[in-house]
Amino acid sequence: MRTTSIRTAAAALALLALAGCGSSADGDGSSSGGDSGGGVANAVVATADSDLGEIVVDADGRTVYVFDKDTADSGLSACTGDCLDKWPPVTADSDDPAVDGVTGEIGTITRDDGSRQVTLGGMPLYLYAGDSQAGDVTGQAVGGIWWVVAADGTKVSAAPTSEPAAVPGY
Repeated sequence: MRTTSIRTAAAALALLALAGCGSSADGDGSSSGGDSGGGVANAVVATADSDLGEIVVDADGRTVYVFDKDTADSGLSACTGDCLDKWPPVTADSDDPAVDGVTGEIGTITRDDGSRQVTLGGMPLYLYAGDSQAGDVTGQAVGGIWWVVAADGTKVSAAPTSEPAAVPGY
């Protein structure tokens, strides 16, 4: 069952993150567009299996989404104000975030508040507040404009396995 696989992967990711708290002799582990060399523990985004296939997740195993109102390579996010309450950005501490298993081009944009939002294929990445645990994909196709992301940066257009949660205004 894929739910078990997702939970197992999320638990493994959490254990690796805890193991990565020690010092490392191989530098900061940062990399762009591929295996970070530092493994999942240092990855800002990674991949995981889901009901929608292999998808991109954040360091906590939470599903990552793109927004149709964003424009690739614009350097801007169209999700501002109240939108951010429901769709918080995936952020990084550097301009060169570490990844694991993600094959698309990783980058960042600087948001109005000065934080760095991670991009994949030039598209800003988001989480969905309605996802209650790692592996949830309840934000898939919300409003017909929010999409789970594949490892290569393409949006996953497959139908969700369950009805997406209602999000007023989107």
